[in-house]
Amino acid sequence: MSKSIIFIYGILAYTGALIAQVWFILYIGEWEFMETSVNTQYPVPLISAFSINLILVSIFALQHSVMARSFFKHYLTKIIPQAAERSTYVLFSGLALGLICLYWQPLEGFLWQVDNEIGKALLTAGYLFGWAFSLFSTFIINHFELFGLQQIYRNLLNKPEPSVAFKERLFYKWVRHPIQLGILIGVWLTPTMSYSHLMLSVTLSIYIFIGLKYEERDLIYTLGNTYKEYQKRVRMMLPFPK
Repeated sequence: MSKSIIFIYGILAYTGALIAQVWFILYIGEWEFMETSVNTQYPVPLISAFSINLILVSIFALQHSVMARSFFKHYLTKIIPQAAERSTYVLFSGLALGLICLYWQPLEGFLWQVDNEIGKALLTAGYLFGWAFSLFSTFIINHFELFGLQQIYRNLLNKPEPSVAFKERLFYKWVRHPIQLGILIGVWLTPTMSYSHLMLSVTLSIYIFIGLKYEERDLIYTLGNTYKEYQKRVRMMLPFPK
């Protein structure tokens, strides 16, 4: 691959993933201008719906976890250039998220449904805050490196990647994983919690905590005692002092 092709590939991967993420956020928000939402697919029998939904989340979880591991990166970069590795991860993340939006099956019934206008406004505000909090947290660490843009840009200019540096900034002084905290807020705060939405929230929450276990293991391997000391001082999700 030429450096120009890698750069274009990375931009397209980022754009596709960004579209998928916005689609997913709107999809679970059940906005009126959206033609489909987490509750509006064609109904199928309960067992079929449950099985399909579980497969969709499993695809998303396996893609996120397996492609993020060092052993997978080692073999992947024998096939594609190192600079395109993160963009490939981002591309497949977007595809996995898109599959959920396309094929998620509704489950009948509701856990709660808030009709009070003030209550609906507060829950909707919390939902928007969660996603904004998660997005902002990506910029605190390095949004462009996280989504592969830094790698393709530096490769285009023939510049080496900077060494890994650990710094505690803003939200990361209070919680170790503010990106995931924002996602949890976004998927749980809703005026209408259908059983379909509930299944998506529960399964994604379970995956997040399982995935963080492996991510923290990799961080300890990379950063050593620096990260172990950080773990002792700062909670994983709850922004309260230890």
